[in-house]
Amino acid sequence: MGNGLLAGKRGLVFGVANERSIAWVCAKACAAEGASLIFSYLGASQERRVRKLVDAELPGSGMFHCDVSRDEEIAAFFDNVRAEWESIDFVIHSVAFANREDLKDTFVETSRAGFALALDISAYSLVPVTREAAKIMRDGGSVVAMSYYGAEKVIPRYNVMGVAKAALEAACRYLAYDMGPRNIRVNCISPGPLRTLSSSAIQGMRTMLEIAQQSAPLRRTMTQEEVAKTALYLLSDLSSGVTGEVIHVDCGLNILGIMGAAPAGNPGATDASPGAQQSNQQRD
Repeated sequence: MGNGLLAGKRGLVFGVANERSIAWVCAKACAAEGASLIFSYLGASQERRVRKLVDAELPGSGMFHCDVSRDEEIAAFFDNVRAEWESIDFVIHSVAFANREDLKDTFVETSRAGFALALDISAYSLVPVTREAAKIMRDGGSVVAMSYYGAEKVIPRYNVMGVAKAALEAACRYLAYDMGPRNIRVNCISPGPLRTLSSSAIQGMRTMLEIAQQSAPLRRTMTQEEVAKTALYLLSDLSSGVTGEVIHVDCGLNILGIMGAAPAGNPGATDASPGAQQSNQQRD
């Protein structure tokens, strides 16, 4: 069984796109703490990327196709999981999507179809995934979803995705209420800005990263590994009394008001500050 935080536990991971994905770094952290994993993938190209990662670093992990915008595919995914395991203990949901044209210019130009698509994949998908997962969480469990500060405050050009993340956080709270009697906890992690496959669609990402490095209380951006540590906490028994929460992992950036940016000439905001040269990785 081992002595890791997740020794003997089984989990599902939705949303790995490549080796820089937050979902992938979280998955590796879970495996290092003793968890067995099954991954979802969407389409042949993503299957190849994920399979290459799994075969190289987490051999023995399962993989099944799942389009979270289709209920029948979610059901089929969980049928495949049940064929492998009688029960599971946790789910990592790191899935989001919006049309590129809806992540530029102004939110008011969002199309009806683009709004529905972003909300469906980025927020609603957590609902059927949790519903199906609960059926095989025989001894309770934990669900963790990935949000972003754009759910709380306006981030220019994050647009409809900010609205979708706000819906995701609200869904987390309602799911936490529904799942509580089954001893299933549902929480969100809200990482700060990172360069990822998904964030590359957002105009001005470089500026966002520069502001984060200069202004965050820790004078740097966080890493995927730091997000993964919080995921481990929420997925393990260490957080047995925590549900319905949104935990920020952003070096304190979320606590600042509009005047929180460090003024020019502040030594704490220079490139010489600890961690200012830290590389930024991708988030999904």
